[in-house]
Amino acid sequence: MRIAMIGGGYVGLVSAACFAEFGIDVAVVETSPERLAALQEGRIPIYEPGLDTLVGKNLSAGRLSFGNDITTAVRGAEAVFIAVGTPPRNGDGAADMQYVHAAAQQIARALTNYAVIVTKSTVPTGTSRRIAGIIRSTCPDAEFDVASNPEFLREGSAIGDFMRPDRVIIGLDRNSPDGGKRAEDIMRRVYRPLSLIEAPLLFTGLETAELTKYASNSFLAMKISFINEMADLCDRLGADVHDLARGMGLDNRIGKKFLHPGPGYGGSCFPKDTLALSRIGQEAGSPCRLVETTVQINDARKIGMAGRIIAACGGSVEGRTIAVLGLTFKPETDDMRESPSIPILHRLDEAGAIIRAFDPVGHDTARPLLPPSVTFCTDALDAAKGADALVVLTEWNVFRALSPRALKDTMRGNVITDMRNIFDPAAMRREGFEYQSLGRR
Repeated sequence: MRIAMIGGGYVGLVSAACFAEFGIDVAVVETSPERLAALQEGRIPIYEPGLDTLVGKNLSAGRLSFGNDITTAVRGAEAVFIAVGTPPRNGDGAADMQYVHAAAQQIARALTNYAVIVTKSTVPTGTSRRIAGIIRSTCPDAEFDVASNPEFLREGSAIGDFMRPDRVIIGLDRNSPDGGKRAEDIMRRVYRPLSLIEAPLLFTGLETAELTKYASNSFLAMKISFINEMADLCDRLGADVHDLARGMGLDNRIGKKFLHPGPGYGGSCFPKDTLALSRIGQEAGSPCRLVETTVQINDARKIGMAGRIIAACGGSVEGRTIAVLGLTFKPETDDMRESPSIPILHRLDEAGAIIRAFDPVGHDTARPLLPPSVTFCTDALDAAKGADALVVLTEWNVFRALSPRALKDTMRGNVITDMRNIFDPAAMRREGFEYQSLGRR
């Protein structure tokens, strides 16, 4: 079986490598010359554990190829996946669809046989039907069906998520002459290896599949914002947010995941998708007020975290050295998109702080987004050297193993603000630290 993947970014590259691991011949189209050259040489332009090995293996096996010629890639493909970016549109937060629409036009001109045109990108409801319209107007004789197949990949564990998914959602055009049966047959063949391990394949209508991605991410974002607010309440009332989260999570209707307080969510999905769903609801005349409020809460939280750090330092950080551990929005990724570290470090810099930062993989992506005065350090203890205060912003495992004694011997001051609750409060206080975390004492 042969498929084409239009877009060699995060979603396209991970999906292509995993499909190739299924034994499918996958041709990836990448238009960026720098990224294409790296991929053709087996160099991975993003950080994702295990991806370099998977790409290299399937390149060597001849199942995975990279190029910039869409005609060559689409020729003979039974399914063509669109996995291009849909960034927030300036001004209103709606998804910018220019890359998706351009891909649809290019695919239409390249089609020489029947194929299912599958939207992998996160797109507003109605996009698959718009893609069908673009293809028909560009090439009236094209033989195709459209499908929506949203991705649910978590950065840092994307390969596992693809290979062992909670579910695979595939939206089909049930109004087509055959009710989408031909397209469904092809999509079942694409995902046959997952059906063998009994991963749920849920077939829906096009609009339902498109909306499910936004709804899922927005619900998780709301869950994060809820536990963040509960952590603040625990601080006020003397309760423990970890015990509270356990008590909530043991209820099967709620579940234990995404009940970990922090400085606010970031990344490529939650901020973008909550904004997009808010816009979709407004345009449909059915506002998603919980989602709109979640966006506001999260934005305010990121800004407010800098105030917590300044307050912990006695109300001023002017001329004081602040060690920052973790810059990426989550561990096991170099992704800095919408990371809480960006507004927090800019606010600290504006307040006169001297910032020494360390992240295991995020320095290159963080550097252009942070104040130029930030010093990037070689490890956590290097960042802590001579620091008046230390702040944890990302819960990399390497930080959990830091010895309170080593920090005490390295730092000049004794203030620690742990915004990921990775340290033991009692151990920190035994070493004389003024230790603050979120929602616990």
